[in-house]
Amino acid sequence: MWTYGDYLRWLYRGGRPRRFAQIQNRLSAVAFSAGLMPSRAGALEVRGRRSGKAVSLPVVITDYEGERYLVSMLGSEANWVRNLEADGGRAELRHGRRESVSLVEVDPALRAPILRRYLALAPGARPHIPVDRTARLRAFEAIAADYPVFRIEPRADAA
Repeated sequence: MWTYGDYLRWLYRGGRPRRFAQIQNRLSAVAFSAGLMPSRAGALEVRGRRSGKAVSLPVVITDYEGERYLVSMLGSEANWVRNLEADGGRAELRHGRRESVSLVEVDPALRAPILRRYLALAPGARPHIPVDRTARLRAFEAIAADYPVFRIEPRADAA
C-alpha cells in the first residue's frame, strides 16, 4: 500500500521531477506567484544555466530568527540550485508581487535549525529529507551539508 510520502518520493525519483511533478510545479508556481496561497508559499524564478530562459518553481519561504530562507529538498544537484549558482545567486521571488533577490548560501554548520523549521512548514518536503521534523538538532546537523539553504536578501542591483 502506497503512502502519501511514497507518492511524493515517486514524483521526484532520482532527484528530478517526473513529468506529472513538472506539471504540478508549473500550476503551483502560477498560483503561488499570484499570492493565492499562504504567505510562506511563493514562486522562485531563476535563469536556466544552458537556455538562459526564466525557470519558475514553487517554493516554501522559511522564516527563522527574523530572516527568510529557501531550502532545496532535493539537495545540491537540484536544477534550480545549479541554475542559481551559475547566475551568481540572482533570482526573482514572487508572491503577489515581484521581488529581485540574491540568494546567499548558508554555511552547513548553521543550517540545522533552519532545516528543522523548513520541515515544520513544508509537509511536501518531509519524504525527501531523511530526518523527522521533530528530531533533535543533532539529527539535522548530520544531514545539513546535503541540503542547501539560502538566505533571501534584497538584490543590490534591483531598480
